[in-house]
Amino acid sequence: MTRRICVITGSRADYGHLQPVMAAIAAEPALILQVLVCGQHLDPRFGDTWKEVAREFTIDAKVSVPLRDDSNLAVAEATGAILTGVARELARLKPDIVMVLGDRYEILAAGTAALLLNIPIAHLHGGEITEGAMDDAMRHALSKMAALHFVAAQPYRARLLNMGETPDRVIVSGTPGLDNIDAAPNVSPQAIVKELGLDAAKHLFLITYHPVTLTADAGLTGVDALLKVLGGYEDTVMIFTGINSDPGHAALRERVAAFVAGDPRRRVAVQSLGHRRYRGLMKASTAVIGNSSSGLIEAPAFRVPSVNIGDRQKGRLRSSSVIDCGDDAPSIRAAILRALDPAFRTAIAAQHPAYGGGGAAQKIVAALRDTPLTQLSTKRFHDIIPSPS
Repeated sequence: MTRRICVITGSRADYGHLQPVMAAIAAEPALILQVLVCGQHLDPRFGDTWKEVAREFTIDAKVSVPLRDDSNLAVAEATGAILTGVARELARLKPDIVMVLGDRYEILAAGTAALLLNIPIAHLHGGEITEGAMDDAMRHALSKMAALHFVAAQPYRARLLNMGETPDRVIVSGTPGLDNIDAAPNVSPQAIVKELGLDAAKHLFLITYHPVTLTADAGLTGVDALLKVLGGYEDTVMIFTGINSDPGHAALRERVAAFVAGDPRRRVAVQSLGHRRYRGLMKASTAVIGNSSSGLIEAPAFRVPSVNIGDRQKGRLRSSSVIDCGDDAPSIRAAILRALDPAFRTAIAAQHPAYGGGGAAQKIVAALRDTPLTQLSTKRFHDIIPSPS
């Protein structure tokens, strides 16, 4: 009997990791893929990224809840609306398992809807820590809702066991976002800058800076320091990728837009490059700069130096190619200089990336296919330390 697996994706960020799993589910005769897109995917301000999903898969449901602004209240209201919309669609689709990835408010809402409908949840990328963002709490909440876990590395499995998850339901799959890393297009920096209407230059920086949701200014201090440092670089193409929809995103976007306008032949902001073009661009970059998880997960697989600014990703595993720095100009300047150092670049060429590379999707599909649904319908707390009698 075939199983219906509903994969819920809320943004371009989670879709880049879910896509290999979705393709593997679609290719497995014992599984039926259902696709529900929601949240940021359907907001034109963030690139209408649902269209990228639609080019590769049939979309079975959409839950569109545009944010009225970038305040915390608007995000809270949107979370409630997404919960309602996803619940209605899941009641219609009747999946056997819902699959979600990560830690964002759209996915917290989707997971809550599945939980309340008694649909087992398979969760990807649990057990991780990002101390500088509210995502951290949402990720752990989703882990407690989930019946089946696919984690990126052994330390994350250990953390879920500490949280009371049953050992045989926590599988070290690796990160599926690296499954297709070898298939990333070999694109020359010259071709990329030409496509984007920019002039060629010696260096190519790929930059992503998201709101830091647990700080009072949502990351403005860090982005101002970053732009100050970047303004001193000549003979460098700078490509900024889209800022996510977390509270405080509007002010960050305004800062970046003003900076890009100061030198439009060498700087550009692109709301969504698409996951294939993004990886091709990363592969061709001199350095990846900002505070996105892609600098810690994907860039190391390409042996590309990444400058990780501030505390947004504090707690994640690190490869040797990741250069951590503060959110002040001197620290950022020193980190970029290290990323450009030929000796550093030579040293990381032989590194073993912390998140490995490849094979995750097949492990995930095997568990989705073979785990008895009766085992997923109930959940118990697995005590590491015996409870007092």
